Amino acid sequence: MVEFSVTTRQGRVGPVIEVVGDLDMASAPQLRDRLLEVVETGARTVVVDLTQVGFMDSSGLGALVLVYKNLRERDGWLGLAVVRQSIRNVFSITSVDRVVPLFGTVREAEDGSPTAVR
Repeated sequence: MVEFSVTTRQGRVGPVIEVVGDLDMASAPQLRDRLLEVVETGARTVVVDLTQVGFMDSSGLGALVLVYKNLRERDGWLGLAVVRQSIRNVFSITSVDRVVPLFGTVREAEDGSPTAVR
């Protein structure tokens, strides 16, 4: 089993939150707290790297939606890098992919952000 971890690094347009492992009821609070911490410190463009997440349930989705709303209230932007189809399906079934943009890679998410240099 892959150990769950959340790490933050500076990307090209803002912080990139890298998530490894399963994003579920046990781990979602850890991600939510890290994301809220990043937003509270002033980040307005945030990319969450979910490319190494093997499973995500509704609590993981809830954490991401909460932070999306928090950023939107601050005129911010949240982009998600998601490769696994089963995780893309969670966003699709719940229609979250209509409001939170999904990208194949962190680089594509950074390029798709409103703060990207064109």
